[in-house]
Amino acid sequence: MIMACLVVVGVMLLGLRLPVAVAQSNCSPAYPDVCIPPPPPDLDCGEITHRNFRVLAPDPHRFDGDKDGIGCEAQ
Repeated sequence: MIMACLVVVGVMLLGLRLPVAVAQSNCSPAYPDVCIPPPPPDLDCGEITHRNFRVLAPDPHRFDGDKDGIGCEAQ
């Protein structure tokens, strides 16, 4: 118990963070750096606040239209 507390405090002091998909539940693994739920509903870039995020196949929301691995690229 004491060791677990020390680890938590150490992580907080160092500013380390878990990947978003690990820290939050109901996140699609296709978007590992942001938490976007899997469909349904189907989402479009205009319906989310994230831009220029990594996309892995399959891309269930089709955020990566040009298939370059980056979703909702800012124009």
